[in-house]
Amino acid sequence: MSAASVERGARKPSSVRRVIIASLVGTSLEWYDFFIYGTAAALVFNQLFFPSFDPLVGTLLAFTTYAVGFIARPLGGIVFGHYGDKVGRKNVLVATLLLMGIATFAIGLLPTYGAIGVWAPILLVALRFLQGLGLGGEWGGAVLMTLESGDRTKRGLNASWPQVGVPIGLLLANGVLSLMGGVTGDDAFLSWGWRVPFLLSGLLVLVGLWIRLTVAESPAFQQVETKQEKARAPIVDVLRLYPRQVLLAVGARLGVDVAFYIFVLFITTYVVTYLGLPSSYALNAVLIAAACQVVFIPFFGSLSDRIGRRPVYLAGAIGAAIWSFLFFTLLDTGNFALIVLAAVIALVMHAAMYGPQASFIAEMFPTQVRYSGASMGYQLAGVIGGALAPIIATALLNSYDTSLVVSIYSAAVLLVTVVCVLIARETAKVDLDAEDEAFRVGAPDTGVRRELVTPAE
Repeated sequence: MSAASVERGARKPSSVRRVIIASLVGTSLEWYDFFIYGTAAALVFNQLFFPSFDPLVGTLLAFTTYAVGFIARPLGGIVFGHYGDKVGRKNVLVATLLLMGIATFAIGLLPTYGAIGVWAPILLVALRFLQGLGLGGEWGGAVLMTLESGDRTKRGLNASWPQVGVPIGLLLANGVLSLMGGVTGDDAFLSWGWRVPFLLSGLLVLVGLWIRLTVAESPAFQQVETKQEKARAPIVDVLRLYPRQVLLAVGARLGVDVAFYIFVLFITTYVVTYLGLPSSYALNAVLIAAACQVVFIPFFGSLSDRIGRRPVYLAGAIGAAIWSFLFFTLLDTGNFALIVLAAVIALVMHAAMYGPQASFIAEMFPTQVRYSGASMGYQLAGVIGGALAPIIATALLNSYDTSLVVSIYSAAVLLVTVVCVLIARETAKVDLDAEDEAFRVGAPDTGVRRELVTPAE
């Protein structure tokens, strides 16, 4: 075992916990910011920013502005990934949290179409773009801080904690929006109540920054920096040496993203606009399901340390593809308990993919270009996956008037993920120090992974 491995494994547990908490809190706040936009787009943005259109068409336009955030995410991943590999993970994470917080707070102050006309949706799109930039740079840094700081035998568990920020952010976003809707009533919520969750972001970001500024830089990056082995042009090196990994990361991520946004975002449009049920049915079902994910994501991340990333990932992808058909069948009953069941099982299946996903993708790349490579693969999938999922699902429902086509769409994309995970090699036992050494001498990726050899006790 290399000296670098010993150093990484010897880091104090208290320091690792502090890194995990800082990453989890910051990522939760960023996803809170991102999700309140998506939920508001499904509930009120069609009326406030696109009032002259049919409700379903207005919702489609609102989701289009929502998709702008996903389009910006790869750019954010490239820009912040470059600096994350050049100046460190911690500094970039502070910048992404600030960018996201300011953009979200500004949305809460934005005049509507009735006040400034066409400038309202234009400004909305601009701020959504800034949100996407921030989130595009956030994921890679948060995951790498935890992956590179802890015990090498717990990389799946440690890297899964920033992933828990997604359901926590979803809980915060839907919880605050649901609370405001209940306290204000429909008219007041449409008038000013929807703004409160966006404005609250300003206070939450200050808390997140304070926590993030207290942690040290990733030991793996510090080692690369000390040895002066940083990549000169991280993105160029990723594309030159690791194109296969980027493509496999995109494919492995694609179905996960589509399934998630159908399960947690399109559900609101389907339940409210198509079935004519109260919005609370969808919001509360997603809240309960997200609470379950807080437990299941680290569970599956830890499981991947024991049995491998691929078996856990594949079980979740196949399960989610099958559940895509049963999901809408339960929604169609109009029974709240069954709608909750549909959402809970859907997000448990998603957690089986999402728990090991962070380590699976990050471990494909060496430390010198890991921020750029992991971010590129992850965020590119967001453009053709999560960005388009609500739009495609809404358009399919509008054209065919049946949820079956939405289920087929979700299952088909999940099949792509299954194929890519099967093609990709197992990463749970990859020796990251050997990968760093291979990069240092300029060795191209051959698909053969260097595995850790744990000495006998």
